[in-house]
Amino acid sequence: GDFPLLLDVDMQLRIRLQLHGCTNRPFYRLVVAGRKFKRNGRHLEQLGSYDPLPNKKGEKLVALNYERIKYWLFVGAEPTKSAAKLLGLSDILPVSPRSYLEAARRRENPKPAPKETPTDTDSSEEESGEDSGTAV
Repeated sequence: GDFPLLLDVDMQLRIRLQLHGCTNRPFYRLVVAGRKFKRNGRHLEQLGSYDPLPNKKGEKLVALNYERIKYWLFVGAEPTKSAAKLLGLSDILPVSPRSYLEAARRRENPKPAPKETPTDTDSSEEESGEDSGTAV
């Protein structure tokens, strides 16, 4: 059966994201686990969830148990980089410097808009009756 997980005094605790979901559809759970536990292995407690793919309204859904996160941080659990970024964006921790760097990088180099094919302009010239320079 299930045995309670005994905490070692020296166990280093991490708040990390566990990857769930399927191919091309990631889903994460925010959990407290020992440093030496596998990424998707056993954990002490689930603290929340995070869906990185936007829904129909363009929102990325995050559900966090604020009280338990504060407790585990007080006990000494250290968040990983990705968990710290998520907790920073939700005002539990100070905003991670990585978030500022990524925002600045996106402002400097925005993603290019998809290019439209020029098929509409070619057909409008032919319809106007202008001779395109080809002799028959």
